[in-house]
Amino acid sequence: MLLKLFLAFTIIPVVEIYLLIKIGSVFGALTSIVLVVLTGFLGAYLARIQGLQTLFRIQESLREGRMPSGELLDALLIGIAGLVLLTPGFLTDAVGFILLVPTTRNVIKYWLFSKIQAKYMSTRPEDTIIEQ
Repeated sequence: MLLKLFLAFTIIPVVEIYLLIKIGSVFGALTSIVLVVLTGFLGAYLARIQGLQTLFRIQESLREGRMPSGELLDALLIGIAGLVLLTPGFLTDAVGFILLVPTTRNVIKYWLFSKIQAKYMSTRPEDTIIEQ
């Protein structure tokens, strides 16, 4: 795990610097900086709106007596999207916007839910549905 974190914190910034240099050489340094700042503001705004909507859905689920598991995973993914969108760079912005699009977020949410379910939830006899 430590190796993965080390690689993530070294490879991602190197890729971001490479992309900033390449895009800056094509569009100009000032344009690249403005794009990074604008995507940061836009991403933070979108994450805030979607985060509040998700919070309201969580509250509604709790009022109805349902466990808001899907909404909690949405909130986690929106929070991660907000964090990576505030990180300067084009790669992190792309990942952040992918997490903010509901369609792609749902795919990632179901994948994440299946991983969590496989790791932490055991199959007990009372959990299985027996057809008669």
